[in-house]
Amino acid sequence: MNTNGKHRRQALSVERWENEGGACVTDTPDNQYGRRIERDRSWTIYHVFTGVPVRIGDCTLIDLSISEATDGMLSLNRRNATLRQERSRCQS
Repeated sequence: MNTNGKHRRQALSVERWENEGGACVTDTPDNQYGRRIERDRSWTIYHVFTGVPVRIGDCTLIDLSISEATDGMLSLNRRNATLRQERSRCQS
């Protein structure tokens, strides 16, 4: 399989997911995401509390380059930080 095409599809999935409002209602802004290197030297974005790779739609965020994993992780965590700030403003 062409890994460049796969990586591009995964990056587009993250972008589309963010443009459509992110995770469904069951996702919580308390989620935190990390990146890890795998044995094959690819990178994975995962939920830090469970260790489970992140799924966006039918795409699991695995087999990424370091830059894709970093960008995706930072984007997901920024989004959750914004949601936490909004939630705390509403509760004040």
